[in-house]
Amino acid sequence: MPTPHIEAKVGEIAETILLPGDPLRAKSIAGHYLSDVVQFNHVRNMLGYTGYYNGKRISVMGTGMGIPSMGIYSYELIKFYGVKTLIRIGTAGAMQENVRLNEIVIAQAASTDSNFGKQYGLEGEIAAISDFKLLQKAVEHAEHLGLKYHVGGILSSDIFYHIDKENWKKWQKTGMLCVEMESYALFLNAANLGASALALMTISDSLISGEQLSQEERQNSFADVMKVAMEVV
Repeated sequence: MPTPHIEAKVGEIAETILLPGDPLRAKSIAGHYLSDVVQFNHVRNMLGYTGYYNGKRISVMGTGMGIPSMGIYSYELIKFYGVKTLIRIGTAGAMQENVRLNEIVIAQAASTDSNFGKQYGLEGEIAAISDFKLLQKAVEHAEHLGLKYHVGGILSSDIFYHIDKENWKKWQKTGMLCVEMESYALFLNAANLGASALALMTISDSLISGEQLSQEERQNSFADVMKVAMEVV
């Protein structure tokens, strides 16, 4: 049955779903990569579609920005719609010198400054990790395609405009490759509910150099992430 945020009926969403933050990007992906596309959601304009890629049934849906938004959508997709494989596809800001614009980051694990993990009531901090089989497939396909990629830890932050402009440097010292705002919630929800999750990101800007891709360059760079994602699914 529909949730407060997703109007689809059971069965209208595939067991495998791609999750860009931008709902318009979800619409673009569905139109460009999938055949026999059917829209299953437009509540709050968070667009969702199901179609076929090389004979495999796949869905794509926006998640919005931030851990709370990703937390809501990924939970509902797994808990109420039976989604088994969730792949975040998005952009991130580089935090290391060797991670450059247009390159891909395949997240092995996500650290955070969020309180999302506190809900489990653990006497410590829970690690949010991606699914190894999905990660392995992503690495293999990135290698096969000859793409420049990095695998490692990332930061999922609750804060885009931090009052301390140098705060990111503390995370940089821990070896975090880049910063984004969603993967921590995705990984924990998947682990808690028995699903598999992965996050693939293209580097759109650098906190070190201040460089940024233009909107057109972001779109072109995102195509490499999609090449990997569509092979993983």
